[in-house]
Amino acid sequence: MIKAGIVGGTGYSGAELLRLLAQHPEVELKAVTSRQEAGTPVAAIFPSLRGRVELAFAAPDANALRGCDVVFFATPNGVAMNEARALLEAGARVVDISADFRVRDVAEWERWYKMKHAAPELISQAVYGLCELNRERIRGARLVANPGCYPTAILLGFLPLLEAGVVDRGHLVADAKSGVSGAGRKAELKLAFSEASDNFAAYNVPGHRHWPEIRQGLAGVAGGEVGLVFVPHLTPLIRGIHATLYARIAREADFQGLYEKRFAGEPFVDVMPPGSHPDTRSVRAANLCRIAVHRPPEGSARSDTLVVLSVIDNLVKGASGQAVQNMNLMFGLPETTGLEQLAVVP
Repeated sequence: MIKAGIVGGTGYSGAELLRLLAQHPEVELKAVTSRQEAGTPVAAIFPSLRGRVELAFAAPDANALRGCDVVFFATPNGVAMNEARALLEAGARVVDISADFRVRDVAEWERWYKMKHAAPELISQAVYGLCELNRERIRGARLVANPGCYPTAILLGFLPLLEAGVVDRGHLVADAKSGVSGAGRKAELKLAFSEASDNFAAYNVPGHRHWPEIRQGLAGVAGGEVGLVFVPHLTPLIRGIHATLYARIAREADFQGLYEKRFAGEPFVDVMPPGSHPDTRSVRAANLCRIAVHRPPEGSARSDTLVVLSVIDNLVKGASGQAVQNMNLMFGLPETTGLEQLAVVP
């Protein structure tokens, strides 16, 4: 059994990790830490876990995590970079769900995240944990930088086009919408029910901190710099990301076939039939990305622009589910182990 620890178990990503790991047939939950809830039974905070998780939250110190084979950081940005080194030296593997190790350019990371990086030497060791792109490197990794939720939906959506070189990499547009859980489990006025409900708004249009991560991923696939416009929106949903992606065609191809071939055999990417419109409810609570490819308008007057629709659950494929997928690869397990839950409808 893999002995697993979670640092920061009271947020939404931590709660999803608890839910998934409690059902994982090859995992023993050894420790879950929280500064504010130390000593409190996990099931007292998350009653859904009664009878499945008997642990109490521990204070976040090295003793609590001693003996863990893998440690997940479900913490705010800036925590993992201070604590990961000691865990790695103790022999544990680390999956960081925060952004501390995602961006390879340290100066750029510091500019977007407004803090000094505490472990820049670990960034070169970290493997970016988009399984559909870096599967073989993840298998041998000791430190995985779990992708962000927006980046996961957007990178998977653009991936086949950039790999095949059939679109203009200088003109990519990502118009993405997220549910309120993407902002984390915290008290903030704009996330209150009376503020977020019955409302729809863009935010951080001049620059969202996921932009450098997305651009870095796209450039790596394209083999050169990309031009990316990324506009995020907040929607009155709890879970879900819907990314509408636009790319200018540079070379004609069977675009539907391109996606079907690229993701054939991928257990957590579903390329839908032509004409489909995937919705966020179809992936809720599942570790799945659904993709549809369009070239509007129909008929002989088709434009030179492709439209790709990509939907995920931001807390599962966009965070904790992908973290478990990475763990499975790191420990030589079938990638789908513990992750075959169907979406929840309604």
